[in-house]
Amino acid sequence: MARFDTTGIQEIISDMERRGQDVGPVAEEMVNAAVEEIKLAWQASAEEHGHRDTGALIDSIGFGPGPVRAGNILMRDVYPQGKDSKGVRNAEKAFILHYGCKRFPGSYWVDDADEKSAAPVQARIEAIWDRFLASGGG
Repeated sequence: MARFDTTGIQEIISDMERRGQDVGPVAEEMVNAAVEEIKLAWQASAEEHGHRDTGALIDSIGFGPGPVRAGNILMRDVYPQGKDSKGVRNAEKAFILHYGCKRFPGSYWVDDADEKSAAPVQARIEAIWDRFLASGGG
């Protein structure tokens, strides 16, 4: 699936690294806020692209229990979880709807979702970082 572009928040990321805050409670709060916004954008985009049949795919969009550390960053993946009532993985259905197959073209709905989530994610991250700095942190 598509990856979220962090270009707009690179200054915050660099500042966090300089202050030793690239992992820990503030970084975790930012990751958690970001995935909430991305999840909402994925659900809205799936609806906008007409990817509702039973609603199981849209309802399954979510993320795991907590951020994982990959090197010096925290990350969480957003994607459809689990399987539908027929045993088909929701992530597989999302992939096919996104990229298409022989029978129909892809809608690229995840790209649209990630693009639409960029501004809300950035706003949430900036607010968390500003609150941290205002509290005298770092």
